[in-house]
Amino acid sequence: MSIGYGSMSNRLDRLPISGFHYKLLRINGFAWAFDAFDTGLITFVVAALAKVWQLNTGQISLILSIGLAGMFLGAIGAGRIADRLGRKTVFQITMLLFAISSILCAISWNWIALLVFRFLVGVGLGGETPVVNSVMGEFIPAESRGKVQGLINTFWALGWLASAVISFFVIPTLGWRWAFIVGALPAFYVWVIRRNLPESPRWLVKRGRLAEAEAIVSDMETRVSKELNKPLPEPVADARDEQPKDHLHVGFILDNHYLRRTIMFWILWFMAMFGYYGLFSWMPTLFVKAGHTMMTSFFYVFIMQLAYVPNQILSAYLMDRVGRKWLLTINLFLAGIATVAYGWALGHGVSTLFVVTLGVFASFFISAIWAITYTYTTESYPTEFRATGIGAASAWSRIGSLLAPLIVGYSLASMGTSGVFMIVAFAFIIAGFVIAILGVETKGKKLDTI
Repeated sequence: MSIGYGSMSNRLDRLPISGFHYKLLRINGFAWAFDAFDTGLITFVVAALAKVWQLNTGQISLILSIGLAGMFLGAIGAGRIADRLGRKTVFQITMLLFAISSILCAISWNWIALLVFRFLVGVGLGGETPVVNSVMGEFIPAESRGKVQGLINTFWALGWLASAVISFFVIPTLGWRWAFIVGALPAFYVWVIRRNLPESPRWLVKRGRLAEAEAIVSDMETRVSKELNKPLPEPVADARDEQPKDHLHVGFILDNHYLRRTIMFWILWFMAMFGYYGLFSWMPTLFVKAGHTMMTSFFYVFIMQLAYVPNQILSAYLMDRVGRKWLLTINLFLAGIATVAYGWALGHGVSTLFVVTLGVFASFFISAIWAITYTYTTESYPTEFRATGIGAASAWSRIGSLLAPLIVGYSLASMGTSGVFMIVAFAFIIAGFVIAILGVETKGKKLDTI
C-alpha cells in the first residue's frame, strides 16, 4: 500500500487500542517514572544534606533549582533536535545523559560539585519531556488519545512514590549517595528503548522516509489484526497526502495560526510548574523544620503522593468524554483553593493529620493538571514541529520550576508558610483563567487538523 501523510494518519487512527499501544505506554511510562524518581529524590536528599553539610536556606534553594536550569536547556534543545533527527535517537541520548550524571551526583564531594552534576541531570531530564509526549501522541488513535496519553502521567506518580520509598529506607541506613546510585538505573533502560521503541511513522513521512514509515505501520497493522483475530477496516483516502514541508521552522509556533495557543501553553506550563514545585520541593524540609523526624517526614510526603494517582487515571478517561479545556480549568482552580488551605494549616500549627489530609487534596487536583496538559499540548501542534512546540512550553515550565524553590526559600522568613503558599496557589488560579479564555477544545480531533 502506498503511503502519504494523510493515508498513513488514517491508518494509525483506525487501529483500535491494542497490546502494541499499551507496550508503547509501558516503555515511555517507565522512562517518565525514572524522571519523576529523580525529581522527587532530590527533595528528600536535600533534607538529609541540610544536616550533613550544614547547608543554609540559600544553598538548599540552589540545589533544588540548578537541575531545573538544566531542564530548561534540555527542553529547548532536545525538542528542536527531535524534530530534525527523530524521536527515538534523542530519547536514548537524554536517558543516557541522565543516568551517567546521576552516578556522578553520588560521588559529589561538596555542594558545589553536586550543583554541577545536578545541572547535567537536568539537561537529560528536560530533553526527555518533548520526546516522550511527541512519540506517544503520534501513535495513539484520536478517539483514545486522551486516555492513553493521560495514563502515561500515572507513571510520574509511581516514580515519585518510588523515590519516597527509596529515600525512606536507603537514606537513613545507607546514606544519600546510594539513593543517587539507585536513580542511575535508567542507564540499563536505554537498551530496552533501542530494541522496542519504533520511530514515529508520522515524523518519518514528514521527513520523506516513506519506506521506513510503511514498514512500521504495516507491522502495527499485522500485530493488531492478529491480536483481534479479524481483518482491519480499510483506511479512507485523505487529501493530506502532500510532500514533506522541509521549509517549516521553529518560528511557526509563533505565526498567526499558532500564536494564541503558544502563548496559552507558555503561561500554563510556567504557572502550573511553578505551583507544583512551589508546593512539593520544600515539603520534606518543611516537615523536618517543624520538628518531625526525617523518616516521619518522608512518610507524610509518601502519603500525599499516593493521592497523585487516582485523579490522573480519572482524568485520563474523562478527557475523551468531556474534553480537555474545562476539565483542566476546573482542576487548576481546585488546586489553587486546596493549596491555600494546605498552606494555612501548615503555617498555623494545626494537627499533623489535618495538614496531611489537606496536602492529599492539593496533590489530588494538581495531578490532573499534568495528565491533561501533556495531552493537550501534544495534539495542538503539527508533526513537523510538535516536539519543538512541546519543548518550548516545557522550557517555560522549567523557568517556573526554577523560580518556585528560590522564591519559597527566600520568602519563608518574611511572609511565613501561609503567605508563601498563597503565591503558589495564585499561580494555579492564573493558569485556570488563561485556559478558560484562550483554550480551544481538541477532544477527538485528528493530529495536524487542530
